[in-house]
Parts: sequence; structure tokens; C-alpha cells
Amino acid sequence: MEYIPRQLEKTVQEMCRQFKVTLVTGPRQVGKTTMLCNCLKEKYEYVTLDDMNDLSLAKSDPALFFKNHTLPVLIDEVQYAPELFRYIKFLVDRKDNLGLICLTGSQTYLLMKNVSESLAGRIGIADMLGLSLREKNDVAFSRPFLPTTEYADERSKELKPYQNIWQAIFRGGMPELADPACNWEFFFRSYVKSYIERDVRSLLQIKDETLFYRFLVTLAARTGELFVPNDIANSLGISLKTVQSWTAILETSGLVYLLRPYENNITKRTIKTPKLYFTDTGLVCYLVGWDNPKVAENGAMSGSLFETFVVSEIIKSYLNAGEDTRNIFFYRDRDMKEIDLLILKNGVLYPVEIKKSARPALEMAKNFPVLKTGFDITVGQGCILCLAEKRTILSDTVSVLPVEYI
Repeated sequence: MEYIPRQLEKTVQEMCRQFKVTLVTGPRQVGKTTMLCNCLKEKYEYVTLDDMNDLSLAKSDPALFFKNHTLPVLIDEVQYAPELFRYIKFLVDRKDNLGLICLTGSQTYLLMKNVSESLAGRIGIADMLGLSLREKNDVAFSRPFLPTTEYADERSKELKPYQNIWQAIFRGGMPELADPACNWEFFFRSYVKSYIERDVRSLLQIKDETLFYRFLVTLAARTGELFVPNDIANSLGISLKTVQSWTAILETSGLVYLLRPYENNITKRTIKTPKLYFTDTGLVCYLVGWDNPKVAENGAMSGSLFETFVVSEIIKSYLNAGEDTRNIFFYRDRDMKEIDLLILKNGVLYPVEIKKSARPALEMAKNFPVLKTGFDITVGQGCILCLAEKRTILSDTVSVLPVEYI
């Protein structure tokens, strides 16, 4: 299958010009290696630690490893050889050049521990997820999503209608599945099995893999909902500590994203519980047992699945641009008033409501005004992101944006 250009390429190239070491992390099979080989292949020697000879040398004699592989070098699956990190620090501290080493890794939990201990201040870190709809539809627009008139005007210049949106949600964003000939069920069956066997087993020493699989299914059925570990623990008959530990591994592996609630010191009415989203809707569909897009579209979870899809697309727009996602929140208070997303940008808070409806109404944004009474912060223009056919202005502060505007 022909390579699909990734919007993260520009961010990675900028990092290589600014840092001595660049690390690209993300879930397995989202295209990290393919992207880096495509955009760095002319300058960097490629080494994979899936090769047992190189892995053995990297672990036993890092100095000799780097004598055999001249800089600049791209090292794939670096988490397998944590012994390299200390020597990388020694190596780059002796040189003034930038862009010396580029690393990839999937087990972010282990990677970040080694990075913080050895390479703090010397490394640029880019997080990568699966293909975005912009990438699938060859849209060059690369700004992170924001529900402002200025953003929407600029985005409309490169607007393409997205066909078969539920088919896209069902298949998910894994690059291999962009090929229609790739069997969806075979792919995810192998993906889950290899993830549990290669990553989870090594990190958690899980004895009962069936139980961990049930845990994955239980979380998938709760995507887009508040993350309440006690409920999950009780439903599976495991400890609260186990749920928290397993979820932390999924989060640092990039398979799930915990969206934090927005709060400040002025009001005490907001809840402190995060919401959990899977970063790939295809994986959700597989885990909950759906085998076609119609079931996903018409099932009881369709609203949560669509919300998961939109949130993951917005997160991708920020990660691909190299911007922080820690300024993306949701709102929920003790009166059960909820706003799906809040985006904080330059001291302004922008509310976003996500609906799978094709006929949005101003009533869907009824909770937006709570931000002006509950917080001492400027509230910007809000929007309803949905399946409408065209952009519409509902009021001075609320617009309707089709998902094509992400």
C-alpha cells in the first residue's frame, strides 16, 4: 500500500533541528517507524532492536553498538535496550551537533522512566497516534482544532466531505487498515494478542491473560464515560489497585486517554473524576464484539463511540502539531451539568459539545453559560461538533461545525 504522509513529520523534523535526541512514542503499529524512515531516511542510518544481534550488542556493549552505527542514527524499539540511555547521554554531551539520534518506542511507561533519568533537557518527545481523517483524506491543513470563527474560516479553505464516516469510525486509524483489503478482524485479533503478550506481560507479569482481556473489554464498553475504578474492580472481582495499575499501563501505552475535568479554586462544585477514551475506535468496536459499521452506528453505545472518535481526532490535531494536550478538559458539576470538551488557549476557554445528530439545535449548548458564572476566566466562542452537512451560526457565541472541520 502507498505511504500516507503523516502530519507529525514536520513536528519531528523541527525537533531534530532543535534537540540532540528526538523520541517518537505511541501505541504499536500506528506508523512510527514508517513515518521516520520516510522523512529521515536520507540522513539517518536505520537500526531496529527487533534484530537480535543489534539488541544483544546494545545491551551488552553500548559503546561498541555506536561504533558499529555512525551518527546520525534512527534506533527503532529502543525500549528493549534501556542500557543505551546512559551511553546516549554520554555520547551527545560530547557533541555540539543537533539531530544526532532519533528513537522510537512503544512501551512509554519504561521509556519515560529512562528518559527522565538520563536525557532530561536533551530530548524532544513527539507522541503519535493512528491516522487522522485529515491524513486519510489528504488534507494539508495542520492547525490544532479550535472552535473560533477565524479557525473555521481558515479550515473551510481546505474542506473535503468525509464519506462513510461510520465506516471510518469502525475501521479505526491503524495505517494497515487504511488498505480495504486488510481483514479488520484478523488485524485486531493479532493486535490484542501481541499487545498482551509482548507489552503487558513484560510490564505487569500478568498470570491470567483472560482476565486482562476481560478488563480491556470492560473498559471499551465504558469509553466516553467517567472513569470509576471501583465499579470496574467490582464488576471483574479484582482489586482497586489492580484496576489503577492496569489502566496506567494502557494510558502510557497510548491505547487510552484520560481526559481531566476542568476546575479552579473559585468553585467547588466541579467533579474531579476523569473521563476515559480509547484512542482508536476500531479497537473499541473489536473489543465489544461488533463486526460491521451499522452495528456501531445504531447500537446503544453509538453516542459514546462518536464522542470517542471526535475526541481522538481533536487530540491527534494537537499531537501532530507538536502542541500540548494538557489544556484540553471536560466540565461536569454536582448538578450534572456537563460540557464535552473545554479547550484552554491563551487564557480563553472554548466550550465544545459533541453530538452524532445531523440536526443540531441551540438547546444542545445549554450548559455553556455555566462557565461565565462559575469561573473567573474569559469564555470564547463555542461550537457543536456533529454530523451536520454545513457550518451554521446558531447565536453570537455558538456555531455548528461538521466533523470535517476538525
